[in-house]
Parts: sequence; C-alpha cells; structure tokens
Amino acid sequence: MQLTNRSKVVVKKEMTLMERLYLPAILAGMWITIKHFLRKKATINYPEVKRPIAQVYRGMHVLKRDEKGAERCTACGLCAVACPAEAITMIAEERKAGEENLYREEKYAATYEINMLRCIFCGDCEEACPKEAIFLTDRIVPSEFLRNDFVYGKDKLVESVSQRVDVSVRQTKEVANFKKDNKQQHNINDLKQFFKNALIKH
Repeated sequence: MQLTNRSKVVVKKEMTLMERLYLPAILAGMWITIKHFLRKKATINYPEVKRPIAQVYRGMHVLKRDEKGAERCTACGLCAVACPAEAITMIAEERKAGEENLYREEKYAATYEINMLRCIFCGDCEEACPKEAIFLTDRIVPSEFLRNDFVYGKDKLVESVSQRVDVSVRQTKEVANFKKDNKQQHNINDLKQFFKNALIKH
C-alpha cells in the first residue's frame, strides 16, 4: 500500500581517498577541541574558589540560638510535620534545673536529625517554625562517601556561640520588626513581663 506519492532516490556515492582515510572528520574534531582550549574555563577550583550565590539560594540548615546563646528549638515538631520528604526526626526532653542558659524553653530537642539525602531544600521547615529556630543558609552541603554521613545531627546543625550564622537575608523587614516588638507574646521570654502585659490588657 502506498501512503504518499513522494519518493526519494537513494544514490550510493563512492567515497574519495581522503574520505576513506577519515582525515577531514578527524581534523574537524581536533579543531573543535582546540577552540575549547582557547575559551574561558567553565569550571572553578572549588572550594578554594566559590561562585557568587543568590540570596534566595537554600542550602545547608542551621539551628539558631537566641541572643543569650540558648537554643531556640522547642521540639514542637512542626518542621517535621511540614517536611514533604519526611527528612526531619527529633526526640524531645524536658529542661532540667540549671540548663536555662542552654535551652530557651522548658522543652527542647535532645535529638534533632535531618537526612540530607531525603531533603529537597524546599524551606517548608523554615516557614513552619514558630520560634525562628531553623533556617536554610547559603552553605553547600559537602559530599560524603557513606550514606550515614548525610544524616546531620545537632553537632552539625546547631550554630556555634562564637561563630553565629547570619540569616538576616532570609528574614523580611516585617519579621525583623515583629521580633523587636516586646508587646507580642511570641517575643516575651520573661514570665513576669508576660503576666504583666496580660494584666494590663484586662
């Protein structure tokens, strides 16, 4: 059965001596290689050299401390619930007497782990946290050889007291102003001040 009236005549063309030696094809390929040698390199020597990263980049997580150096996380579990990849796990414990300078609230995360292989860096944990305890930074997650090394605990996530991680670019002006407003219950750490404001309202 003929589907179309168009037809194509195939002619068997004899190859010349140069074509049979494949010299033109080899020279053309070498010329492309030489042109790439003369161009500017597309790669860099990371980590010695780093490219500029956009402010909206979402990289390695950090668990923040407050102004006094205490951990902000209260192990409420909202970040784990919001995580679509189920990459966050935690174990909560109650703060003991004398640990007020270590943990901000009466309940804290004794164990906090993020599986970086499962994480999709969507930022939902950052948005769900009511205490501004977790943020995504511009740091790149380093490569490892073993899968277990990608499960980050508090030893890698909690920021150092002496070396704070700047997350100001992740906060809007509205959030920054809200944090400075001591009339908001969210920002009150002192129970006396909390009840004082409650009495004033009533």
